[in-house]
Amino acid sequence: MKKHTGKFSVGLIQIALSKNQDDNLKKAVAWIEKAAKNRAEVICLPELFRSRYFCQVEDIENFELAEAIPGPSTTAISKAAAKHKVAVVVPLFEKRAPGVYHNSAVVINSDGKNLGLYRKMHIPDDPSYYEKFYFTPGDLGFKSFATSYGKIGTLICWDQWYPEAARLTALKGASIIFYPTAIGWHPHEKEEHGKAQFESWQTVQRGHAVANGVYVAAVNRVGLEKQTEDSAGIEFWGSSFIADPQGVIIAQASTDEEEIIIADVDLSRVEYIRRNWPFLRDRRIDAYEGIVKRFIDGDI
Repeated sequence: MKKHTGKFSVGLIQIALSKNQDDNLKKAVAWIEKAAKNRAEVICLPELFRSRYFCQVEDIENFELAEAIPGPSTTAISKAAAKHKVAVVVPLFEKRAPGVYHNSAVVINSDGKNLGLYRKMHIPDDPSYYEKFYFTPGDLGFKSFATSYGKIGTLICWDQWYPEAARLTALKGASIIFYPTAIGWHPHEKEEHGKAQFESWQTVQRGHAVANGVYVAAVNRVGLEKQTEDSAGIEFWGSSFIADPQGVIIAQASTDEEEIIIADVDLSRVEYIRRNWPFLRDRRIDAYEGIVKRFIDGDI
C-alpha cells in the first residue's frame, strides 16, 4: 500500500459506449489498465458506463440493464483495481430491489475492496434525459471515501449544477470531487445554444472547485447515441476535465476522442488556496436557515 505523500494522480477515462454491456465492461477494464500504466492511482469511468445512455426514451425494457451491487461490474473491476493497485469510481445502474433502481457510483479501493456507495441525489427530467422514469433519488446523502491515496467524493452528472452538493461533499473531507457524467448536445440546438450550454457546464463546476477549495474532475462519454433510428439522439461532448482548487483547468480532453487525462491532486495546494481564500472559515452557518426551504416567499 502506498504511503501518503500529500499527492496522488487521478485518471479520467473518456470513452464511447456500445449497446453490448459485456463489451463495455471489458473495455472499461482494459482502459483501467491503460490508465494505471500511465500512472493514474484514482480512476473514474463515465456515468452509466455499462450501456449507451438509455434515458433518451421511457421504456420498461431498459430496466433489464440494471445490476445488483455487488454484481458483475464490481467483481470485474475489483479484480482489476487490486491487480493494478488503483482505486476506481464505478458508476452503475443499480438494481436495489424489485421496482427500485438508482443511478449510483461504487468506490473500489486499491486492494479491490468496496469502500462504499453514492446514489445520485438530483434526478433530471428533460427532453431525452428522462431519468425520473428510471431512478429513485439517492438516500445515502453526500459522502467522502478514504482511498489508499486520499479522500475523494463523488457526485453524478445532474448533481453538477448544485452548489449545496459540492459544499456538503467538501465538508465531508473530500480533496477532489468526481463527477461521472453523460452530457451532450441535442443536434438541432447545437449551433444556437451549444457554446453557452458547454460553457455553463464547465463554469459551474470550476466554481465549485473555487468555492470549496477542492479539485474537481468531470468525466464524460463521447459519440452520437440514438435510442431509436428516427431520433436525433445526443451528441456527447466529451471535454472531460480536471480543475484545481483555484478553478484552473489543469487537464482537458477533446470533444470527440476516446482518451485518458491525468493530473495530480496536491493536498498542499488545497491547503494553500484555503489559507488565502478562507471561504470555509468565513461561512455564516448561523445565517443559512433558509437554505433548507424550497423557496422563500418573504422574510424568515
